[in-house]
Amino acid sequence: MTENTKNTSIWDAGGFGDEDLTELALQENAILNVRKLVGEISEMKGRPLTACVRSFGCQMNARDSEKLSGVLLRCGYLLTDDEDADLVIFNTCTVRDTANTRVYGRLGQIHHFKKSRKDMIVCICGCMPQAEGAAEEIHRRFPFIDIIFGTHNLFRFATLLYEKLSGGGAGKNGTVIEIWKDTQQIVEGLPVRREYPWKSGVNISFGCNNFCTYCIVPYVRGRERSRSPREIIHEIERLSEDGVIEIMLLGQNVNSYGNDIPGGMRFPELLARAAEVPGIERVRFMTSHPKDLSDELIDVMAGSPKIADHLHLPVQSGSSRVLHVMNRRYTKEDYLALVERIRAKMPDISLTTDIIVGFPGETESDFLETLDLVRRVRYDSAFTFLYSVRSGTLAADMPDQIPHEIAQERFDRLLTEVQQIANETIARHVGKTMTALAESTDPKEPGMLSGRLGNNIMIHFPGPADRIGTMVPVRILKQHGFYYTGEIAE
Repeated sequence: MTENTKNTSIWDAGGFGDEDLTELALQENAILNVRKLVGEISEMKGRPLTACVRSFGCQMNARDSEKLSGVLLRCGYLLTDDEDADLVIFNTCTVRDTANTRVYGRLGQIHHFKKSRKDMIVCICGCMPQAEGAAEEIHRRFPFIDIIFGTHNLFRFATLLYEKLSGGGAGKNGTVIEIWKDTQQIVEGLPVRREYPWKSGVNISFGCNNFCTYCIVPYVRGRERSRSPREIIHEIERLSEDGVIEIMLLGQNVNSYGNDIPGGMRFPELLARAAEVPGIERVRFMTSHPKDLSDELIDVMAGSPKIADHLHLPVQSGSSRVLHVMNRRYTKEDYLALVERIRAKMPDISLTTDIIVGFPGETESDFLETLDLVRRVRYDSAFTFLYSVRSGTLAADMPDQIPHEIAQERFDRLLTEVQQIANETIARHVGKTMTALAESTDPKEPGMLSGRLGNNIMIHFPGPADRIGTMVPVRILKQHGFYYTGEIAE
């Protein structure tokens, strides 16, 4: 059992509207009410109550889990990595079927714990219960779960926990279920327990308007909603004051930030302003949709040494025909032209991507177009996925679903190509001196540190533990597949 005392609970943003301030006040009151009940239960048990938060999925899920952990700490719980805790939260992903399967497997294990500990509280939240009809199905299959909520009302967790602990708002069989169909409300400023003191994600928008035919995200995260730039910059300033030196701006599509605010700031300017905040030494962002990546953004990236020289640019397919069916709204030629413009301004930039294999109707010719694009772009790395049917999306009902054995064979060919190219591509940095954010000691090798370079590649190098959390100049000595070894260059 371990308690993480780093940055244990800060109200880490400001500049809210009246509605948000009212909601924050309500949640702070709920936290105080829960804290009182937790204190009484802890006294009765003669020990502190423990809580475990498990996060599945993307960086935005990870940031949400930091908020849930922050609330739990303020409520008086001791955080632990042990799922045999007094309270367990699964913050879920539903982008692919494998994510659901992982959660179902963990719930089976949790049920084993709960049988012997009737007062254990189990919560499931995030994208999985937000999907149409999923909360009811989860409750039917796993009636022992105590609290079920979705993505839109995560900020109400303290209220839902109080309802469960007090017994005042429990629904069927004592389960508290609250799923909002949609919302325009953005409530930031909740307590946060950051995983790392020196880096943090910063939400700039929520939801997605793209409706790619294979993707469930717009249905579980809602339509795009941008935070005000004033709130975002204020949060970054507060994080900097608290010792953060690297931030990652987060959104389902950061490039369309501000499109829902008439006359509002757009992403290139927001990125530039974030990089100007004193104390912030590196700025990352994720994720970019190619159709919205502007030349202005390329210029901002090229012009600021604080903006990481890494761009994750999901292509999904190299076939223009498949891209059209996916509703990606660009062609293979558009994408290649964009890459050419990016590299004209930033020749050394690290490009990474996502690729789906086996999309409905994909032919061998379509797949060969994807291989051709990979060979022409030469990514530093690529996340490759077998197409996963998601109920409720247009692609789920498309004809010509690809047999698994054909999709798997193509996937294996693509993975071989991606790995070979990436191995050649990242070797270009050997011998260079670059800057790494030292993040941890290497548990396998005493005296070795692990850090991440601006191009998002890991490097291991000898150094003292007091360099953790600082930017360190390192000379890259050797490449080992997808990571480097090196030495401090001072």
